[in-house]
Amino acid sequence: MVMDDGTSFAVKRIDLSRQSRDRTMEKELEFLGSIRHINLVTLRGYCRLLPAAKLLVYDFVELGSLDCYLHGDGQEDQPLNWNARMKIALGSARGLAYLHHDCSPGIVHRDIKASNILLDRSLEPRVSDFGLAKLLVDNAAAHVTTVVAGTFGYLAPEYLQNGHATEKSDVYSFGVLLLELVTGKRPTDSCFIKKGLNIVGWLNTLTGEHRLEDIVDERCGDVEVEAVEAILDIAAMCTDADPAQRPSMSAVLKMLEEEILSPCMSELCYEQHLEL
Repeated sequence: MVMDDGTSFAVKRIDLSRQSRDRTMEKELEFLGSIRHINLVTLRGYCRLLPAAKLLVYDFVELGSLDCYLHGDGQEDQPLNWNARMKIALGSARGLAYLHHDCSPGIVHRDIKASNILLDRSLEPRVSDFGLAKLLVDNAAAHVTTVVAGTFGYLAPEYLQNGHATEKSDVYSFGVLLLELVTGKRPTDSCFIKKGLNIVGWLNTLTGEHRLEDIVDERCGDVEVEAVEAILDIAAMCTDADPAQRPSMSAVLKMLEEEILSPCMSELCYEQHLEL
């Protein structure tokens, strides 16, 4: 959607399983629309399209999703090197850490994946659709005993089992996203599936065999072994089978800053990115 002044917005339609005329959903949307952070896509407004549908208006993010850019034509035009991928990882972690730790109440995203990370022209990432999965799950709860929102390949094992989303299940999904950035492979890539593995199991196998050269996407360019190992260690912590052993997103962010940024920058970057 393009306004008269040239400003562009993205419009998303959500279809609800039941009519939602109460104020609960509207209050939730108003809360989500109040959230501002450089690494989050801003919800600018909403309207009712039909009794069981709404239109949500978001800021338009120019380059589209990380999924399309990483796995589609974007890589041919301008491949993402290692530094660009680490910038995306760091910004995504900032956005997710803000949702978990700085919003009141905290927000569990429930559907962290490459297609929900949008990129602007400078490759600064914006986490999108936060809070939306919860709205759809809550709306469907009148018909289904246990509803799991999310995308196969990114979902934490305990979330698949019990349908209970937590901050730690988001951390697991973020760990999978890190692995996707390092490997250049989708979590559901056929090279994993035909071996009966997911991306986490595949990584554990290759790491145990010290086959680092088979893990890193060749389009990353030259990258130091120590840098790759540090990021893989963080991803391994995030995707621990035991949610209690996974770090919080604030801890993940701190580790990424320490690995990616210079020491003097890491102390300042979080406050600078709360909101412009």
